[in-house]
Amino acid sequence: MHATFRQLRLLMALADTGSITGAARACHVTQPTVSMQIKELADAVGMPLHEQIGRALYLTPAGEAVAESARAMVAEWEALEQRIAGLKGLRQGRLRVALASTAKYFIPRMLGPFCARHPEVDIELQVLNRDGVVQRMRANQDDLYILSLPPDDLPHERLALLDNPLVPIAALGHPLAGASRVRAARLQQEPFILRERGSGTRLAGDAHFARLGLHPRVRLELGSNEAVKQAVAAGMGLGLVSRHALAGQPSAEGLAVLKANRFPVPSSWSVLWLQGKRLSPVASAFLEHLQELATQWEVHS
Repeated sequence: MHATFRQLRLLMALADTGSITGAARACHVTQPTVSMQIKELADAVGMPLHEQIGRALYLTPAGEAVAESARAMVAEWEALEQRIAGLKGLRQGRLRVALASTAKYFIPRMLGPFCARHPEVDIELQVLNRDGVVQRMRANQDDLYILSLPPDDLPHERLALLDNPLVPIAALGHPLAGASRVRAARLQQEPFILRERGSGTRLAGDAHFARLGLHPRVRLELGSNEAVKQAVAAGMGLGLVSRHALAGQPSAEGLAVLKANRFPVPSSWSVLWLQGKRLSPVASAFLEHLQELATQWEVHS
């Protein structure tokens, strides 16, 4: 079976974008080029690699199998390029990191010094909710993954990064905002605005409420911390968010962090990579960089 790297990259782009147009745009080629190259690859495999159902395009089981192998081959080739660059004394290549959305509040501050130190490194960040990151981790699509709740069913290595306390918040004018201490059971009387199911914040929050024997009334489920904060500031209910998602002065956002018993919810961020994965020189350098910064932040916190 003969296949070229170009064909494999186009199939990967087709899998990621779900359309010929998207794959062409991602790979900076024309749509006819994508169609022709994918057809040639399908002819080499001897089976169709994709199918059109209505307006949606899906990979066939054969296409999924080829795309999975293509990702492994391309990742291995890029790792080889980086190892050769390392032998030459160079630090260049591509770093792929998938992170849970709340990590976007601090990861850019960690990336800045790394990019300044390694200007030849291209960074590819995927910002998703926890389920999205875990899905990419299962497919081995990235070098490193940043999560607060690692998956139990995926063998992995882990580096502790930062504490991630989850705090209850209310609008500045809420009756509980000025209380010196709020009983945890009192929170159950208020409606809550929470992150969507599947997010790390929601999973940790639900587990904590269950440990306390509480069943909060959920008024809204929203897909981002910003949306939760806006709804809480508008007086629609209480919220539970990472302290990292709040400004240095929450009052500037119209919010107050409640002083409630049994809160904040203990949580922490970790950097993960699949067990047995051979990290590229760039990924190893970034891991060392994160470890160094996390230690510094811990000392000064």
